[in-house]
Amino acid sequence: MKNKIRLSIVGTGYFSQFHVDAWKRLGVEIVGICSLNKNEALERSKQFNNCKVFQDFKTMITETKSTLIDIIVPPQFHLNFIKIAAESNVNIICQKPFTNSIKEAKEAVKIAEKYGVTIAVHENFRYQPWYLKINEILKSSLLGDLFQVSFRMRPGDGQGKDAYLSRQPYFQKMERFMIHETAIHIIDVFRFLFGDIKSVFAKLSKLNNYIKGEDAGIVFFEFESGMRGLFDGNRLSDHIAIDRRLTIGEMLIEGSEGSLRLNGNGEIFYRKFNENEEKIIEYEWNNIGFAGDSVFYYQKHLLDHFVNGQELKNEAKEYIENLKIEDLIYKSNQSNQFIEKDK
Repeated sequence: MKNKIRLSIVGTGYFSQFHVDAWKRLGVEIVGICSLNKNEALERSKQFNNCKVFQDFKTMITETKSTLIDIIVPPQFHLNFIKIAAESNVNIICQKPFTNSIKEAKEAVKIAEKYGVTIAVHENFRYQPWYLKINEILKSSLLGDLFQVSFRMRPGDGQGKDAYLSRQPYFQKMERFMIHETAIHIIDVFRFLFGDIKSVFAKLSKLNNYIKGEDAGIVFFEFESGMRGLFDGNRLSDHIAIDRRLTIGEMLIEGSEGSLRLNGNGEIFYRKFNENEEKIIEYEWNNIGFAGDSVFYYQKHLLDHFVNGQELKNEAKEYIENLKIEDLIYKSNQSNQFIEKDK
């Protein structure tokens, strides 16, 4: 694999550690690292034979003869880096949130199509092992006809003036925060598990006055199948978990024959309809990397595509469907109305 692609990365912030660790374990050799923080870049480069570090993105692409770029920077920089990479005919992996807006995301897709390159959005939540297991269970029809799903997001990391500063300080300045930055994961998971969403109703709020964007809210979803969904998010509240950032919340799926419950420790419980006891569903997963090693598994999928030509999940053109739902949520909150997605 490592001989078939020449991978470079841009960004050495908090989340880049999970990307770099996964690439290392997958046997991929990174040929260049670009960052304004030279010390961080040099530290990352030690894992890859002290590969060359750069402070100019275009220079890195040219000098390293990169064939694939992993963009791991905040969304305000995405579009510019995508333009530079695409003009150099380099395929792109881009961290979420994907660009600043749906308008920018559509522009990024047009640029990719113009230069014949691929953009994959690094959306890894659907590769968390509990969601893969839940998807397997749902396909078995164990729950019968599906009625509804609810997800309570409670990471407990959003209180006070120091909220988010230790990991991702730019969170405090995002105008669209909880939905654009975090709930977009759950939108993708909902679509992965239950299919397309056709309408939403949302009420969002800001509880921590030290940040710019919303950090709490409730969103009602109606799926094309007729199933209903509820996202109940509050970054200031927590939930029971050894690591409250593992699942960042709890999920309940209800059907005619029973229900599934995901707790904060990644455990899945099944309760048969009309019974009062839950049974734990045993499955194996690795508590390494990020959230059940989901970054590793998504990047393995990316290699299967870029090296072996297998079908790609979350290509940017398809991922825009998630951003359309996100946009509806903000429009619903502003208008105080139920909003339906255009056909």
